[in-house]
Amino acid sequence: MVEIILASKSKVRKEILDKNNIFSQVEQSNVDEDVIKESLLRNKASPEIISKNLAEFKANKVSQKNAERLVLGADSVIDLNGELISKPTNREEALEILKKLNGKAHNLISSVCISKNGFMIWNYTDKATLKMKSFTDEELNVYLSKISDENLYAYNVYQIEGEGRNLFSNIDGDENTIMGLPIKKLKEYLNNYK
Repeated sequence: MVEIILASKSKVRKEILDKNNIFSQVEQSNVDEDVIKESLLRNKASPEIISKNLAEFKANKVSQKNAERLVLGADSVIDLNGELISKPTNREEALEILKKLNGKAHNLISSVCISKNGFMIWNYTDKATLKMKSFTDEELNVYLSKISDENLYAYNVYQIEGEGRNLFSNIDGDENTIMGLPIKKLKEYLNNYK
């Protein structure tokens, strides 16, 4: 299989690639996601479009500096009835996000993009639906106290591969999509890449 550059600092995405025998080196894109998100939201872009565009921006930026190499960009967003929910920047925001999701179903959307020579050559977006159980504020605080700052700010308010699984009464979708990398379609593409 072809070797790629991962335009992301996500440890989980790197682990998923490693587990699937996709050799990758990491090069952060340092794209200002907030500026891009705000612009897209002003233009009434859907959460799917926002996720895809962020993945593409990241891949293209790193790809411009790495001629002829394949670069993988990825992004995930939470869509709660059309409202885009971003990663928290502090524990108070994390609690507010959990309160918003409390007892409700939401979509987690993950996009991947492959770029070469500064241009997107392939992309894929997948969606999973998660139904959160109902919790008291105290129970949500206890849950948050079990998550390290590093994990909280890197992977949003729940880690489906750990403590976060207990937050949900129903999960409909691919676990790798929920963790930020719909690996099945990515592998299909890379296996057929010439």
